Amino acid sequence: MQTDDVKVRYSDKDLEEFRVLIQGKIEKAQEGLQLIKSAYMNDGNNGTDDTSPTFKAFEEGSETMSKEANTQLALRQEKFIRDLKNALIRIENKTYGICRVTGKLINKERLKLVPHATLSIEAKKTQK
Repeated sequence: MQTDDVKVRYSDKDLEEFRVLIQGKIEKAQEGLQLIKSAYMNDGNNGTDDTSPTFKAFEEGSETMSKEANTQLALRQEKFIRDLKNALIRIENKTYGICRVTGKLINKERLKLVPHATLSIEAKKTQK
């Protein structure tokens, strides 16, 4: 692997573009997390106090499943936000966009789609 004539990092201009993109994604992800948390905090009482016991039991089970699903969504969203914040740190360190396996630059289009990526497609394929 020769790295002498290969571009080893993205330019400051490129890094700034990615920083803006990532900060926008963090804001949207945090808004989404707030929605998930507020849905979780709701008491879940949908005015079904007068319904049959069978329906009530079904609804309580569904409410439990819904809370579990919301918890999983919240955890995934928190991890996504953490990964994006780590990407911002890599931008500050000027190591953003460098594959942690191959040491080569990750394709720009991949980074636009998955801005927190740390592996190139080439390295990702070898993991399977």
